[in-house]
Amino acid sequence: MTKLFVAHSQVKDGSMLNREDYGNAQVLAHRISWLESVGVDPTKTIRVCLSYDNQSDFCRYREIVSSDLPVTTADNANETADALVTTEVGRALFLPVADCIGAVLFDEEHGVLMLSHLGRHSLERGGGTKSVEYLIEHYKTDPKKITVWLSAAISKELYKIYALDNKGMKEALYQQLAAAGVNSDRITDTEHDTGKHADYYSYSEFLKGNKAENGRHAIVAMMTDEPV
Repeated sequence: MTKLFVAHSQVKDGSMLNREDYGNAQVLAHRISWLESVGVDPTKTIRVCLSYDNQSDFCRYREIVSSDLPVTTADNANETADALVTTEVGRALFLPVADCIGAVLFDEEHGVLMLSHLGRHSLERGGGTKSVEYLIEHYKTDPKKITVWLSAAISKELYKIYALDNKGMKEALYQQLAAAGVNSDRITDTEHDTGKHADYYSYSEFLKGNKAENGRHAIVAMMTDEPV
């Protein structure tokens, strides 16, 4: 039976993205070393490539294709999206984040895995609900059977979404997932605050001078037939 595998890197594993240099050799080395340490093949791992340039919806989703480059290469050539989907067992999805939420949505019934980036821009547009709706429309997913895993993210105390009545990121996402029909008892939440916890990067707190490095931790997720 296909199972879900998820891992979450930390500061000790090194930064997993340099937005000024997508082919940064140190970043690529960090990715390879960390992925191999958690038993994931870097050559079979595709990054969710975000873009904030001239975008208005921040809810762009797509299934990976054979031309997508693995995280072992300079990866700014891949088509941008806010979430990637795969139906391949053993094909890993990879998302670098700092304060935003990395959400893993697993439809075991249909063998579908989504890794979705959910930050302020996406949540303001209902990205949590739209991620689930994409799976319903394209894969006949039953939202009540989805398993959801959430990464660490910045707390409401440190970062409020003003356009959503000052909600916190996790608060807004839980409401959006519920609106899409996801059962709360099927959500596993990594509750650490990236703004305060030393094991995680925080872009917001870096800008305030409260964290020394402008780095990114990462989430990797895949479907596997191996014991997890």
